[in-house]
Amino acid sequence: MALTYLIAITTGVLMAHLGSGFALRYRDALVARAVAADPAARADDRGAHLAAAIIDFSRNLGLAAVPDTVGGLTLVLPVGLAAYRGWIGGIVSVDHAHLSRLARIRGATYYCVTLLLQVCGFTLAGGGGLHLGWALVRGRGPFVGPRWFRLPQPALIDAAWLYVMIVPLLAIGSAWEFLGPS
Repeated sequence: MALTYLIAITTGVLMAHLGSGFALRYRDALVARAVAADPAARADDRGAHLAAAIIDFSRNLGLAAVPDTVGGLTLVLPVGLAAYRGWIGGIVSVDHAHLSRLARIRGATYYCVTLLLQVCGFTLAGGGGLHLGWALVRGRGPFVGPRWFRLPQPALIDAAWLYVMIVPLLAIGSAWEFLGPS
C-alpha cells in the first residue's frame, strides 16, 4: 500500500511540475469542484476552520478509510484507490497558478505534513483491509459473523487495532490542514 502511494504521488508531482496539460486540467477541475461542493472547503471559506477540520476528518474516516478497509475484502479496491488518491495528492502539489507548493518552506511543510498524515492513515486502513481479505481467502479461522459471510476473527481484531492509529492520524491531519499554518 505504501509503495503504491509513493509511486502514485511521485507520478502526480512529476506530471504537475513538468506541466502535463492533462494533470493540470484535472487538478483545476477537481479543486473547482471541491471549492464548490466539499462541505469542509465551504466551512473553511466561511472562516469556520474547526468545523472544516471536523468535517474533513469525518469524511476522511467514513468515506475513505473505512471503505478502504472493507474494500480490502476484494483484494484490489484499496490498491486502486491508493493509486488514484496518491496521484491526486501529487497533482495538487501545485497551486491555482500552477506554481509549486514545494518552492517555499512554509508551503512545502504544510503540503508534505498534510499529505503524510493522511497517506499514513489511508495506508493503514487499506493494508488492514487487504490483510482481512487475504485471511478470508486463505480460510484461516476462527471465524465470526453470520453463517453466509464469516470473517476471520484474528484479522478483524488486527483491523480494529489499526484504527487506534488511523483515527488519530486522520484527526491530526485534518487539524493540521485546516487549523495549522497554510
